[in-house]
Amino acid sequence: MKKTISGIRGIFGEDFNLKDTLYFCNNFSSLIESKKCVIGKDTRPSGMMIKEIASAALMKNGINVYNLETVPTPVVFRESRKYGAGIVITSSHNPLEWNGIKFIINGRGINEKELPKIIENQEVLMSKIGIEEQITSTYLQDAKELIGQIENQPEIVIDIGGGAAKEFAPNLLRQLGCKVKVINEDLDNCSRGPDPTADNLSDLVAATSEKGIGFAFDLDGDRLVVVRKGEKQTPDVTLGLGVAKALELGYKKFVFSIDTSVSVEKFIKEKGGSVQRSKVGEANVIDLMLKTNAQAGGEGSSGGFILPEFNFCREGILTSGLISSMMENSKFDEILDFMESYKQLREKIKVDSVFHDRVIDEVSKKLTKEYSEVITQDGIKGIIDEDSWVLIRKSNTEDIIRVSAESNNLDKCKKIVKNTLELVKQCYDSIR
Repeated sequence: MKKTISGIRGIFGEDFNLKDTLYFCNNFSSLIESKKCVIGKDTRPSGMMIKEIASAALMKNGINVYNLETVPTPVVFRESRKYGAGIVITSSHNPLEWNGIKFIINGRGINEKELPKIIENQEVLMSKIGIEEQITSTYLQDAKELIGQIENQPEIVIDIGGGAAKEFAPNLLRQLGCKVKVINEDLDNCSRGPDPTADNLSDLVAATSEKGIGFAFDLDGDRLVVVRKGEKQTPDVTLGLGVAKALELGYKKFVFSIDTSVSVEKFIKEKGGSVQRSKVGEANVIDLMLKTNAQAGGEGSSGGFILPEFNFCREGILTSGLISSMMENSKFDEILDFMESYKQLREKIKVDSVFHDRVIDEVSKKLTKEYSEVITQDGIKGIIDEDSWVLIRKSNTEDIIRVSAESNNLDKCKKIVKNTLELVKQCYDSIR
């Protein structure tokens, strides 16, 4: 089971079960000052029973529960701004047998100071039992007001991936004025896995091969991958297009995770904006956004654009609308052309999490000798030149170490990744 600021996650019935749900949600109750909590879930088969137990734990401690049933994660974040707290039953892009819990306080995910309050036992005083109420969200109307009507009725294909975006992404785009075709609506007969950044999205690629644009969502609707004219774009392109829209709106202050494409940063600086870098992870990006009053940002690796004025989370649903509104705009092609001149590759190597820190230490010693600048903000980032870098970092949720690299030369990028994977393997073999 993984316990991080991104939430609690594990394989349901093996290392994450209903007893864990009761324990962590009981502890979370101690953080809810408003005594109100909104709750929702994605489409995983185990979601309903976990949601029921989570609700019971909250109500036992006097928390009123406001139930959204099956909704994307961004919808729960948006509604939690009204109620003070939120819970999402989801394991995001992980395989179907996984599940977990995301915790929300005041419209944002929990931070490093709040995490111990959830994973360590808390004594919650007995009180009046809370109530449960079914609610509906104003998310679609709110998003529509922010984006505005889209002219020329662009044709868009949406790959739901059997996830919670089903009742939201198509309806939003249709209400904005788009012509929408939907594929993989339900988990039954879905042709792809839950992670659109890892899947080849063959059905969506085929559906957009001649014209138009396609959007693919993960199971909880916070990650978004763009397919354009039959070609799957890197997750960084989702962020880049969101950034182009933010620049169009006049925003200048951005925060990105350390593994986001340097092309996005260069594009912003050419337009007179500024960029700060955070550790990898949605919560880390948002934490730095709050500290620096950034106007937009996100994570390239997860296809996650974040617009704080609307939501403190990756916003797959809203971003699909923002991108659709730019399709007739010259900035749409401008950012894509600029980003296509850079190549980014992401790989992973299986390393038991018990050895993560020791492997990272060994790799760090060797890279320090090789590169003039090594950043240890999150893992090890070696700056090779102004257009090339490599990042090695441990996963917080899986037994793997991730290697990311970028360059404006594809062959060079491939060589950087190959050599780095070999280095990680050598270090792992030497210490286990």
